[in-house]
Amino acid sequence: MPTVLALETSCDESAAAVVRDQRPLASAVATQMEEHARFGGVVPEIASRRHVEALPQLIEQVMAESGLGFADLDAIAATVTPGLVGALLVGSVTARTLARLHGLPFLGVHHLEGHLCSVHLGEPLPPGPFLVLLVSGGHSELIRVDGPGAYSRLARSRDDAAGEAFDKVARLLQLGYPGGPAIQAAAVGGQADRFPLPKGRVSLPTGGFHPYDFSFSGLKTAMVRLVAEQQRQADGAGTTLPVADLAASFEQVVAEVLVERTCRCAKDQGLETLVLVGGVAANRRLRSLLAARCQTLGLGWRAAPLAYCTDNAAMVGVAAEQRLLAGGHSAIELAVAPRWPLEDALALYGRPNPF
Repeated sequence: MPTVLALETSCDESAAAVVRDQRPLASAVATQMEEHARFGGVVPEIASRRHVEALPQLIEQVMAESGLGFADLDAIAATVTPGLVGALLVGSVTARTLARLHGLPFLGVHHLEGHLCSVHLGEPLPPGPFLVLLVSGGHSELIRVDGPGAYSRLARSRDDAAGEAFDKVARLLQLGYPGGPAIQAAAVGGQADRFPLPKGRVSLPTGGFHPYDFSFSGLKTAMVRLVAEQQRQADGAGTTLPVADLAASFEQVVAEVLVERTCRCAKDQGLETLVLVGGVAANRRLRSLLAARCQTLGLGWRAAPLAYCTDNAAMVGVAAEQRLLAGGHSAIELAVAPRWPLEDALALYGRPNPF
């Protein structure tokens, strides 16, 4: 099996890993969360600078922990799309430079394909096809996977991704950044059914609603109004804002929306297995609700291991390994792009370069 050094720098996590046979021989992540938390979100210029500072040490670390030298590698990979352009460039330029220096193939990996492959770092999957719920800071999508590299997007968020909604509501409740872990912690002991909240739906031009697509902007607006009203009541009564109940009610409705539409899509598609990946996949309430619903419906499910839900290089390495086994590699001149359709990920390994 091929051995790949993989780099991930699409946003605010600097990561490197050495992967062989869908298993990390070594994996390391340098987080920037504390620095960006001061601003309530990721500052692209700061993220790029921190990648430049962190990546050399991370590469040295994973190579040492794997016990391998560059002569033992079969390829070098890096995320090239989607993401912050400056951040992507740091990982891409580093990977392409190392590939040239050591005469190795370079693979530019689609970030979402990395997340799809993160589930392989856990328990073995049953044979496909299967349906993936990918939920992260920038993406909420339902993707049918018929095999390595064979993807069909069946649903998406039409506005905020679930992770973005968590960040915005956490900021509203003054819980800090990133919002997902902050809300999960604040919701412990909260009454999840205290505040009824809307499950946003997406209208169809011909009438009715899209059966699977997500919308969280209405929920965010409802939370703004609810928090304002609860604050007025608390001020009038001389009490404090019921943060735990607000956080739990919000977390519950997001989990319900994601699970209900995912299971409906799987049933309509005749798919028997669901896969949960992405940063929001680490949420305990979401995992618990999905497990319960799948048991009721007779569906199987898998989730990426908690250590590989958020951005990491091991998942990039698994995606690169699959592409390498299929005979693919990228041109050394391949650049980076802030957006690129997952369905067109194969173009990253063809000619001419897509960007």
